[in-house]
Amino acid sequence: MTMHKAVDVNVDAMIDDLRTLVEIESPSGDLDALRASAQAVGSLIESRLGGRASLVESEAGPHVRWAAGGDPRVLILGHHDTVFPLGTLDRRPFTVEGGRATGPGVFDMLGGLVQAIHGLAALEDRSGVEILVTADEEVGSHSSRALIEERALACGAVLVFEGAADGGAVKTGRKGCGTFHVSIAGRASHAGLEPEAGVNALIEAAHQVLAITALARPDVGTTVTPTVASAGTTSNVVPAAATVTVDVRVESADEAERIEAAFAALTPHLEGAKLVVRGAVSRPPMPESASVELFAIAQRLLPGLEGTAVGGGSDGNFTAALGVPTLDGLGAVGGGAHADHEYLVIDAMAERANLAAGLVHAIQRAA
Repeated sequence: MTMHKAVDVNVDAMIDDLRTLVEIESPSGDLDALRASAQAVGSLIESRLGGRASLVESEAGPHVRWAAGGDPRVLILGHHDTVFPLGTLDRRPFTVEGGRATGPGVFDMLGGLVQAIHGLAALEDRSGVEILVTADEEVGSHSSRALIEERALACGAVLVFEGAADGGAVKTGRKGCGTFHVSIAGRASHAGLEPEAGVNALIEAAHQVLAITALARPDVGTTVTPTVASAGTTSNVVPAAATVTVDVRVESADEAERIEAAFAALTPHLEGAKLVVRGAVSRPPMPESASVELFAIAQRLLPGLEGTAVGGGSDGNFTAALGVPTLDGLGAVGGGAHADHEYLVIDAMAERANLAAGLVHAIQRAA
């Protein structure tokens, strides 16, 4: 595949910049680490693009914002937090070997940030471009959502540099996603002497897991998956408490409403048991309609480029749900997000940086 009107990018320089970011570990929730990471991202933006990057303080850590000036036209969206705890780098250092870069966060999503910045650096005209790199995407974007939505509406188009789908495909749609927590209160008793005097929270949890699982509708893309459960204290005590955590994915707002209503309507099966349900579909679905125009541009720039809808969520869910044209998965080609085998394909870096430059240029011309 070849790009039209390719711009000059330096892959060695991109690898050096990627190394710099990866070697500053940035686990979500670690405010000191995230501050160091945000400062590094800001310094990289300033060194490659000029101007001044500002740190937007939040309870989740600093977000990084940069604007080229002029009427806002396109928002480059990403995050600098990662899922890996401090110390991961000691066990899995940044490495370039066999055409791949490996290390914590190379694919999700530090490689995408580097490619986007280098693609923009190759453009003579960067007017109307904004960059927002958040600190809490991996934990729900609770502190950054309002800012993301504000800047998306102001710019009118959003390019999300999360890692690409399989084979380098961009992400044209995403399911909405959420997490629900069901807390169950029973009553303890001696499991041998008088089990009938207790209210077994574990048995109640089993009933709830079956009822919750039945809410799934795979025929319309809705998955409801209990993922974590706990109950009990010791082997001879009827458990007085239990918890169940549930992952939910939906393709439509109607399904999100149905699922939220169903969780709110859960009732105990055992007499004396009590339930407390928390959670919501916190990321709305990203409909494929939001990406149609931008994906068409991307295909003209990169003939043969494929697009796909995926189950995972990103901050692109928020912007697409507002009706702002959004194209996701523009970042690194690779795989292994959130896993020890995470990797980035080096040979694809220049092409993806060119794609970023071409999309921004096309959006500028259309504005």
